[in-house]
Amino acid sequence: MFFKELETDRLFLKNITADDREFILKQFSDREVTRYLFDTGPLSDISGADEIIELFIQPEPRAQHRWILVKKNNGAKIGTCGFHRWDRSNGRCELGYDLYPDHRGKGYMLEALKAICAFARSNMKVKSIDARIYIDNEKSVKLAEKLGFTFNGLMIDEIFHGKAYPHKILTLDCTIRQQH
Repeated sequence: MFFKELETDRLFLKNITADDREFILKQFSDREVTRYLFDTGPLSDISGADEIIELFIQPEPRAQHRWILVKKNNGAKIGTCGFHRWDRSNGRCELGYDLYPDHRGKGYMLEALKAICAFARSNMKVKSIDARIYIDNEKSVKLAEKLGFTFNGLMIDEIFHGKAYPHKILTLDCTIRQQH
């Protein structure tokens, strides 16, 4: 398996599986978690969770992968992070992440994203990682900047429920050594 499970000081980053359907439903039916996610609305039933899981358990090689953040101290599943649109020929991918509100502001996502960005550099051999972040999601922009992502432009190329989805594009150059 190419996408292996990862570990940080406080977290296990486990590969998403069909056994995670209740957690995925809880996570992506929460309005605060999905507040800035404009590619899908909050889930309303277990079939939506199954669709998300199916996307991330397709046979490898695939262009996307998702890990679930699991706290080491109590086994609680608190969020997800991973990559989308992995373009192997150009060495690029997109980063996505979400965290349950009770666990925000404690450094968990920073810890997880450091681990998966290091994985992308060493195992996926990417040259750059993009993060598309809704313009009002300032905390997410600051998190990406802490990781070394830099502003690379604005885009309004997607429509969701009849409304434009303006987002900032931040890019991490993986060809330079990051100091964290």
